[in-house]
Amino acid sequence: MSTYDSRDRYRNFDVAIYCTVYDVQKMADLAWLEQRFDVISRYVKVNKVYLETHRDAIIAPEATMKQAKRFFADHGVKTSGGITYTVNERNRFQTYCYADPQDRQKVKEIAEYTASLFDAFILDDFFFTNCKCPQCIAAKGERSWTAFRLAQMTEAAQTLVIGPAKAVNPQVEVTIKYPNWFEHFQGLGFDLETGPTLFDAIYTGTETRDPVFSNQHLQAYHGYSIVRYFENIKPGGNQGGWVDPFGSFFLDRYAEQLWLTLFAKAPEITLFNFGQFERPIDAAQRAPWQGGQTSFDFDAMLAPWLQADGSWPEETSLAMAAGHALAQIDPVIAELGNPLGVRSYKPFHSTGEDFLHSYLGMLGIPIDLRPEFPADESLILLTEAAKFDPDIVTKIKGQLMDGKTVVVTSGLFKALQERGIRDIVELTVTDRKASVQDYLIGRFRMVHSDEAVLLPHIDYLTNDSWEEISGTSRTTGHPLLHYAAYGAGVLYVLTIPDNFDDLYKLPVEALARIRELLLRDLYVRVDGPAQVMLFVYDNNTFIVESILPESVDVRIVADTAVTAIRDVLTSETLTDAAPILDWRGESTGKHAFAATLKPHSYRVFRLEK
Repeated sequence: MSTYDSRDRYRNFDVAIYCTVYDVQKMADLAWLEQRFDVISRYVKVNKVYLETHRDAIIAPEATMKQAKRFFADHGVKTSGGITYTVNERNRFQTYCYADPQDRQKVKEIAEYTASLFDAFILDDFFFTNCKCPQCIAAKGERSWTAFRLAQMTEAAQTLVIGPAKAVNPQVEVTIKYPNWFEHFQGLGFDLETGPTLFDAIYTGTETRDPVFSNQHLQAYHGYSIVRYFENIKPGGNQGGWVDPFGSFFLDRYAEQLWLTLFAKAPEITLFNFGQFERPIDAAQRAPWQGGQTSFDFDAMLAPWLQADGSWPEETSLAMAAGHALAQIDPVIAELGNPLGVRSYKPFHSTGEDFLHSYLGMLGIPIDLRPEFPADESLILLTEAAKFDPDIVTKIKGQLMDGKTVVVTSGLFKALQERGIRDIVELTVTDRKASVQDYLIGRFRMVHSDEAVLLPHIDYLTNDSWEEISGTSRTTGHPLLHYAAYGAGVLYVLTIPDNFDDLYKLPVEALARIRELLLRDLYVRVDGPAQVMLFVYDNNTFIVESILPESVDVRIVADTAVTAIRDVLTSETLTDAAPILDWRGESTGKHAFAATLKPHSYRVFRLEK
């Protein structure tokens, strides 16, 4: 009999485990289920499991589903249903065809079957369509694939899933889990505008995996920002974040995904999947920079489970790593208020400079991404995606006339050059490029970077607008941050390299000036190299996290009224602050505290006055 104590839970978030239909099929053997859950619950405090009824055209037997439900109920663990609408996940995520009557009937029957067993169920990533069969081509007609699929999947949600499920079980709550590639949802039929209003709740895929050795190449910050974006789409209706272990070659990377999900204040985290927790861990998953030098301490994870002779326990598994990471972060979440960040606007179904916000987050710029124009803010950031708003130029002008600041990327400015934005400043983002390694900041400060960056060149009228940061190539300048007054406000143009990754090559002095502008309304910023993230909360608490493979020194910049900064976890107090002066040598009203971060580590700080 399992020793699991259902009263022993994390205090600041819930944990769910998703069981695929392949896992559920094995649960027909109660001895197997008992043994596997005993191993998992030894390390992870589980609140809920999702039991999947369908995946890859396989339907779990009703008797097995009911037996598994009873097992988990006896162990004090809640159960919800799960559906993955794939015909063959291994065949490029082959989905059902929502133009085919037989497939439509199957989709409907699966929803009805699941609702008959559960009062709540979740749709895994694949409630989209990538079908281009003759029936779909005929149904599409002259519409774009995006327009066709958005309409098709909205109809399918209503008539094949939600409606039939609630007809069988009026109490059932249906949640849709959205995956991590939200920039491209509309092309496959995921509708972030209508979907969250149709479904009872939404869920967030926060997997970022390895940014190099994965097809999506998502940046680590994405695992945080997507939770905040979806929370802004359906306030109070974003149930949690979802992480899998795939593509994480080192345990640090897996743990970081869990932490970032919870830094975003997700109320629940789902671990995918039950079967994966059998996966053994070994020394090869220790990164070269480990050995007690990271926030995920491999040796500390093993310590409670070592054999009497100091050898590894007989059975190690991914559950051990997840449990160690979650136990470590639980007291941290208790310290955090509500997340803050610079407001940015992404209209529904928009593309342009895709995933750029995550790269900016990796520069230490907290992003608060929203689906509506943030007119009430004194400073906003707009990327190329904002071009999808037909009234965007008028809205920008309105902000500026009201004395506010608008920061636009070069990609957005170029997209709007023929739509009226040059009425604000006669500036042109050209097709010419320049390779730069030196930067002029302000009037007199020249700094050098070890690596070259390829920047789009911007033409402008002398004395009509001004360069605040210039990339220089011998005797020629190329604006990196550009200033233009209009009405009572200021428009800034931030030049974005064609390769967003080149932002990480910018020198710390240039990054500091960009952060100074974008974070002027926050109470803190962190100056240092790229790939050091900042998470700010409304209770004077903030987190600094580095994913660099070496230790890094940063400076924490705050108002001079701040007398000290305390490390919440170690109680170390930073008190030795250096004043920050402007180019004339005069005080800026800010000072900086020095701090060091170990490789792949975070620190939690609180301001004291």
